[in-house]
Amino acid sequence: MSSASSMVDWDLAGRTARRLAGPGPQTTREDAAAVVRELHEAAAIAVAHVEELTGMTAVPGGPVPEVAVVDRPGWVDANARGMAALLDPLVDALAERTGSRPGALATAIGSRATGVQAGGVLAFLSSRVLGQYEVFGTGGRLLLVAPNIVATEQKLGVDPSDFRLWVCLHEVTHQLQFTAVPWLRPYLEAQIAEFVEATDLTADVLRERLQDVLRSVAGAVRGDDDGSEGLMALIKDPRQREVLDRVTAVMSLVEGHAEYVMDGVGPDVVPSVRTLRKRFAQRRKGRGPIDRVMRRLLGLEQKMKQYADGRVFVGGVIDRAGMDGFNQVWAKPENLPLIEELTAPERWVERVLGRPAVPA
Repeated sequence: MSSASSMVDWDLAGRTARRLAGPGPQTTREDAAAVVRELHEAAAIAVAHVEELTGMTAVPGGPVPEVAVVDRPGWVDANARGMAALLDPLVDALAERTGSRPGALATAIGSRATGVQAGGVLAFLSSRVLGQYEVFGTGGRLLLVAPNIVATEQKLGVDPSDFRLWVCLHEVTHQLQFTAVPWLRPYLEAQIAEFVEATDLTADVLRERLQDVLRSVAGAVRGDDDGSEGLMALIKDPRQREVLDRVTAVMSLVEGHAEYVMDGVGPDVVPSVRTLRKRFAQRRKGRGPIDRVMRRLLGLEQKMKQYADGRVFVGGVIDRAGMDGFNQVWAKPENLPLIEELTAPERWVERVLGRPAVPA
């Protein structure tokens, strides 16, 4: 999985995470098989509802997305592979450009230290992620983390079948976004490449700063507050911050769109949808561990707010221009929202659709 010049030993990260991750709720083999079966069925059912509500369909003749119901180690392995596939080539390109490729010993020592730290973060997140569409690494696969879904539905005290379909609606929306909009993944990859191109750090310095960030993230899990800038500590160049704004805007869009869909299907599809939203929202409140990790990782309170703003943007545009008007956001990269439009959807309507944004 890890290349010889990798900044992170992803094999070690995966082993560390699998060792640290808890197994999840205790269940019988028969019950576990029933959960896996129902999640596959819920994912298949969700497709038609998402397509009907959004008006989007996958590109004809494109690859058929795979749905994988995994345990926590399975999620860890998938994400370690995905991050290696995305980051290692970019780090190699950075080393070639700066002419600062470190020696084999320095690479081995540095990558192992960072691998252990990355493994700790992966282990922590592996017990909390419910589902995920793999954009990088596998070329598109929908992951549903069965033990986390079961643990969450038990903790919230909600109807299991409703909750499983509700989660699938969210994740299938992400699946549809990337299969119906073929330029979306290359756009994100290009932004990440531009981010690396704009950095003037050597590979060694970048690794040291990444280790500092990962130590800070681990401290956030424990509840420490050292005032770290998180990933923002890596970002000094104004061009990099511009790229970060574009990436934040598009990720806010895809997350806000999925949130809109999972609530928009209504009680005819998910009878207890209002109860699910209310209890799930309560789960997100406050500065719990996952919140502390993300705030520390991003290093800026405002960045977390922008993800919530994605839901405001999607709903605001649909209120003013309808679903057909909103879907123009997927027509070309120039139609993606600007960072400042997330909280001012009327400005997007005026810029992209060329008409006054009068609420419906």
